[in-house]
Amino acid sequence: MSVYVSLSVCLEIFFPTADLLGPLHVLVMSSLHSQLSEVLPRSLALPLVEVSRNLGLPPILVHADLVLTNWTKRDPAGPLEIRNLETIISFPGGESLRGFVLVTALVEKAAVPGIKALVQATHAILQPSQDALLQALQQLRLSIQAITGTLGQMHDYVDPDIFYAVIRIFLSGWKDNPAMPAGLTYEGVSQEPLQYSGGSAAQSTALHAFDEFLGVRHGSESADFLHSMRDYMPPSHKAFVEEIRSAPPLREHVLSSAHGHLRTAYNQCLQALADLRSYHLNMVTKYLITAAAKAKSGKLNALPGPPQALEDRGTGGTAVLRFLKSVRDKTLEAILHPRG
Repeated sequence: MSVYVSLSVCLEIFFPTADLLGPLHVLVMSSLHSQLSEVLPRSLALPLVEVSRNLGLPPILVHADLVLTNWTKRDPAGPLEIRNLETIISFPGGESLRGFVLVTALVEKAAVPGIKALVQATHAILQPSQDALLQALQQLRLSIQAITGTLGQMHDYVDPDIFYAVIRIFLSGWKDNPAMPAGLTYEGVSQEPLQYSGGSAAQSTALHAFDEFLGVRHGSESADFLHSMRDYMPPSHKAFVEEIRSAPPLREHVLSSAHGHLRTAYNQCLQALADLRSYHLNMVTKYLITAAAKAKSGKLNALPGPPQALEDRGTGGTAVLRFLKSVRDKTLEAILHPRG
């Protein structure tokens, strides 16, 4: 059980120091964005791969680089609020990039009580204590709802045109990416091109842990993609998700319980998670689908559009709306209906 406690503290949240992947990757993506080459020079490839190996991460910009380790307080004694935060590493995108990184960091902060609730709930199932489990599920629901509320700050800080035409290009990887079908050659590392997915919210630990804890089972295509994203997490985060997966199953406990309030609390967590995913769908429609339509019509505020092949894809390489609808619908399917 010590694993649960130590990793929940680790997720509280963000790592204390920024790693070296961010600045190295900015240089990589800048050269690719300029379409200079699909070969990463040895002088960048070797240190990038070495640092990545030491961190247990793939040699590409990931969620942990861009978000978890990429913030600092302006006033060290001040609050963890966006007005008191600044990014450490930046690339084109200006204030919209800052807003995207920092709002996403605050989303992770909002998930911390939910991560703690998973640990508390697991202890409650083992004790067993229905009251403690109910309390933990209520805390999980509130945390998921707080994530949704925090995510809404994107509308205040991130311009859809800039996200679509500028920021998203720097987050796109070279796996399942029609704009770079062969991948990227890391000179001095491999003679063949390597393929890695771009930075994505699917690399965030919290939703993986929530799904495992609540017993949400995704369709095969979505599940395969989500499972692959765990290789883009810091090793301790991936281990935490696997520990939650191997913990006593909450869903079976709820199904076997005669405690009606427990079933209600469980369903409320699932509904909150589905609502979060519906909200994310609406946001992606604004920041991707609507922006893509503006780009095609030439109304993207004089900004160049991304490669046509990327228009309907998420930064991780997914056909994003189909994927998000699938994970939302499978979350709703997990809701337990009344007996009889």
